[in-house]
Amino acid sequence: MPIPESPAFLARKPTVPATFEGVDYDDNKALKATQDAVLREQWVKSMMARIVRDELGKCYYREGVNHLQNCGKLRERYLELLKDAKVKGYIFEMQNVLPGQSK
Repeated sequence: MPIPESPAFLARKPTVPATFEGVDYDDNKALKATQDAVLREQWVKSMMARIVRDELGKCYYREGVNHLQNCGKLRERYLELLKDAKVKGYIFEMQNVLPGQSK
């Protein structure tokens, strides 16, 4: 059963997508909300990679010499997450918005 979200959490939860496509740069609130959403999304990806890395380390320790066979799924998942695990910021995405391209 999922935990219900508190009103304080819902008030701070971003309501905009994590892309600068269609954002009015003159509207400061919308711009800051989009910047916040982009950074949050990058941090979530980074923390997901960290969690999988910790589980992979536990699996390596637990499995010993059989880690190549028994930890393969975690290893592949970690390598997939590692591609987007770096927090890059929002400036590059903000300056290089291509129409029709979303991530």
